[in-house]
Amino acid sequence: MTDDQKTTHFGFQTVNEAEKAGMVHGVFTRVASKYDVMNDAMSLGIHRIWKDAMMDWLAPRPGTKLLDVAGGTGDVSFRYLKRAPGAHATVLDITESMLVEGRQRAEADSMADRLDWVVGDAMALPFKANTFDVYTISFGIRNVTRVQDALNEAFRVLRPGGRLMVLEFSQIPNDLMQKAYDLYSFNLIPVMGQVIAGDRDSYQYLVESIRKFPDQETFAGMIRQAGFGQVKYRNLTMGIAALHSGWKI
Repeated sequence: MTDDQKTTHFGFQTVNEAEKAGMVHGVFTRVASKYDVMNDAMSLGIHRIWKDAMMDWLAPRPGTKLLDVAGGTGDVSFRYLKRAPGAHATVLDITESMLVEGRQRAEADSMADRLDWVVGDAMALPFKANTFDVYTISFGIRNVTRVQDALNEAFRVLRPGGRLMVLEFSQIPNDLMQKAYDLYSFNLIPVMGQVIAGDRDSYQYLVESIRKFPDQETFAGMIRQAGFGQVKYRNLTMGIAALHSGWKI
């Protein structure tokens, strides 16, 4: 079977693998200017607490090199650099308009000499092996066409002793609570997208993509398959999101 015959999911749709990147690119090009506002609306502002929890577990070290994939608006990189004197962050995103939004933020000006902004694909990173101390991806890996390829690339570009940390929406390990959250997600978030960003379809996709993403244990297994050791995860807000950590040993 050729690559263009392989299928994957785009939300609840089945599409050719070759088409998905362009479709995801379209979504984030459309929502870039409203992305942070919509994150606040979708998570009731809790995504900021989750990102702080990510930094607490990561414990950024001075002088380290961070690769923040799907890092668009710079949220994670800014937090990392504030906690790690002399550190450097490379923000990579497949969507240039997301990077433009990040570079326009006040934090980007104050940290300009410690930041690089790169357009690139998580499945084929434009960096040499053993380059970075830390790899982060926050609410981005579920949008990648082949998640395992992205994890394999994360392992490749990290130095021995380097750390992977993924923040992503996940599954609540309580069926009743998951159903209640699904009702909220599918009924309210697309409407918020229409009202706030004038774009219902993109936020319908975002909700569907969350439900298609593997549960915590399955995703932890994929991280191990990429070669990482000491793989652990922590549920956030009952499992609405989860942090996964692994080390290149």
